Amino acid sequence: MPRFKLTIEYAGTRYSGWQIQKNARTVQGEIDRAVREVTGRKDFELYGSGRTDAGVHALGQVAHLDVSTTLAAEPLRTRINDELPADINVLSATTVSHRFHARHDAVARTYLYQIARRRTAFAKAYVWWVKAPLDLGRMRDAARAFVGMRDFQSFADRDPDREGQSTLALVERLDIAEDGDLLLVGIEGSHFLWKMVRRIVGVLVEIGSGRLEPADAEAFLAESSAAPARLTAPAAGLFLDRVYYKGDPRSTTLRAATPLVRS
Repeated sequence: MPRFKLTIEYAGTRYSGWQIQKNARTVQGEIDRAVREVTGRKDFELYGSGRTDAGVHALGQVAHLDVSTTLAAEPLRTRINDELPADINVLSATTVSHRFHARHDAVARTYLYQIARRRTAFAKAYVWWVKAPLDLGRMRDAARAFVGMRDFQSFADRDPDREGQSTLALVERLDIAEDGDLLLVGIEGSHFLWKMVRRIVGVLVEIGSGRLEPADAEAFLAESSAAPARLTAPAAGLFLDRVYYKGDPRSTTLRAATPLVRS
């Protein structure tokens, strides 16, 4: 039985996240259905690099698929895409060794968060519109506190599927850039806890607006606080950008997924 590595993009607006759930429409569920239609098989494994929450998007989710089929990787990709809704697309499919595991072999992940500084008629599902002026200098000062091995207990929600999970995580990079009427927050790390990125963004926005001080970011890391949970940014602006594996070149370029031309 061959193993395929799939790289997938999707708009998460209509879905209850990546992972298959009972009585809910999910991205993995749609791909699972498409694979059944294309191959006629039910005995296969589709395993993602990680979960994304309801409403969260992906530019480069990775999954491995074990399925008995005579189709080569590219025809399989094309046939699966023919069965998928328009907001899910398999970008590439390659045959890989059975030693490859989409989740366990990942060495880093990057997320992109898009903050709109104006109302938009077209990109509402892909941004968080923040009406208050934001001071990038204050946000960048605060962002430095998150880089390195940190305890993100104040920034992580309890994951019912991972009881006892450590709240330690390594953030390798956190960048904030301007792109037209968007502010882009890019974060790269070894792994991310449930809602961690959205809570980091929420705190950065509060600091940028002047409602919190840059030093508060360090304080939330030093001691457990309920404040970041109350400041969780909306799912709409969040994208799983890239999943990296050993030997993959790292990109430090921060680009908008849905550019907004400055008004």
